[in-house]
Amino acid sequence: MRNLTASLLGTTFALAMAVPVFAQDTGVTIVLNEELETVEPCMASQSNIGRVILQNISETMTVLDPAEGLQAKLADSWESTDGGTWRFHLRPDVTFSDGSAFDAGDVKHSIERTLSDKISCEIGAKYFGGMTITATVVDDMTIDITSDPAQPILPLLMSTVTIVPAETPIEFTRNPIGTGPYELTAWNAGQNIILSRRDGYWGAEPAVSQATYLFRSDDAVRAAMVATGEADISPLISELDATNPATDFAYPNSETTYLRVDHSIAPLDDVRVRKAMNMAVDREALLGTLIPADAIPATAMVPPSTIGWNPDLTPAAFDVEGAKALLAEAKADGVPVDTQITLIGRTGNFANVTEVMEAVQAMFQDVGFNVKLEMHEVAEWIDLYSRPFAEDRGPSLVAAMHDNAKGDPVFSMFFKYACEGLQSGMCDPKVDEMIAQATSATGDERSALWKELIAYLHEETVADVLLFHMVGFSRVSERLDFVPTIATNSELQLSQIKFK
Repeated sequence: MRNLTASLLGTTFALAMAVPVFAQDTGVTIVLNEELETVEPCMASQSNIGRVILQNISETMTVLDPAEGLQAKLADSWESTDGGTWRFHLRPDVTFSDGSAFDAGDVKHSIERTLSDKISCEIGAKYFGGMTITATVVDDMTIDITSDPAQPILPLLMSTVTIVPAETPIEFTRNPIGTGPYELTAWNAGQNIILSRRDGYWGAEPAVSQATYLFRSDDAVRAAMVATGEADISPLISELDATNPATDFAYPNSETTYLRVDHSIAPLDDVRVRKAMNMAVDREALLGTLIPADAIPATAMVPPSTIGWNPDLTPAAFDVEGAKALLAEAKADGVPVDTQITLIGRTGNFANVTEVMEAVQAMFQDVGFNVKLEMHEVAEWIDLYSRPFAEDRGPSLVAAMHDNAKGDPVFSMFFKYACEGLQSGMCDPKVDEMIAQATSATGDERSALWKELIAYLHEETVADVLLFHMVGFSRVSERLDFVPTIATNSELQLSQIKFK
């Protein structure tokens, strides 16, 4: 019997040795809440685009690591020279996905293209408003970048500029060429996007060989797709669906939800009306129901991890009778408070966004506002959110979620609040001056000036209806070694994904 068993075991071992060993599947499927309306690298500051493009196809000179701080990327090192000039020494032996070599000319062109008035690049409008940037090639691997007024955090600002070849025309592209580890191999509008690992990448070869991006607007559907193996990652799921400790992650993200108020059109041009709107919103009622319980009621456009965030401020207290009294006072002074106001939401922007907008609409109506709700897909929504604004638009509130994972208000304040800001609903010369002063300051003075501006916007101007600093929930397949961070909402670096 022992001999028969040994014989059978030997035969089994021999058969097992003869069976071919198949390589692990190194492709991943990522299901996103919104489709991409463009794959243009200079639009990668828009979260739905950045999750696909940023650091996968298109890389930047520097990169901010949430744990390690500012790190080198396409720039090896940098130093301040004089005034507002920083000298960047570039990484050698880097090539683009089309095979061309990377040099200082590409950096110069990328900066000028991003800031050009001939193309509506969101990165340029968001992060470089109120300043002039000049790039001067020193040699193939060295470039001087000068800012006016001087920007003491210019190396951090360069973590936002996506680098493209010098031959890239100043128009939106459907075929992004970058220095990243992946290239775009398919874009089937309305269906999927596929990125494939490319040969010749300057850095370490990532574990993921191919990434397929699918788009599903329903939170529960995205969560279920990962649970059933139809997808590997959903960067955004609802708190209600985050029920599996083995796959679901909660983390404080860098997003702030708010309603952008158009100050230029009555009745929203009256500060009493803006105060009444803030008093009408019952933020506590939304927490733990439609909004994650760990979200923080907001008093600023930037999250608490940002320098200059003002801990002395408190959200407007929910006060129905107080809001009604302010509206009655404004109406007695001739303010047309009965005018219909359009509340504009972005479909799929965050979990339960439609239900949140419906609840906020009802809260406004409860105190006497005449509010109509419109939900738009991202391509339509961005036209209503960003300049140029339609001349006949009427009074409006635009619901949005703003990301600032960089740690400094400079990445938020100009384009949200300056007179010429891309997504600003207001114009106050004092605000413009305060932004300019804080932007050029350093150290404790910089933090104090931002803190002062944040208080002025919240207490005096009542710039927005601020809602919440959000908490993110993601679902990740158990076959992957990947933990979401504060940056996951705005970028999803495939090179950070490993397999168990």
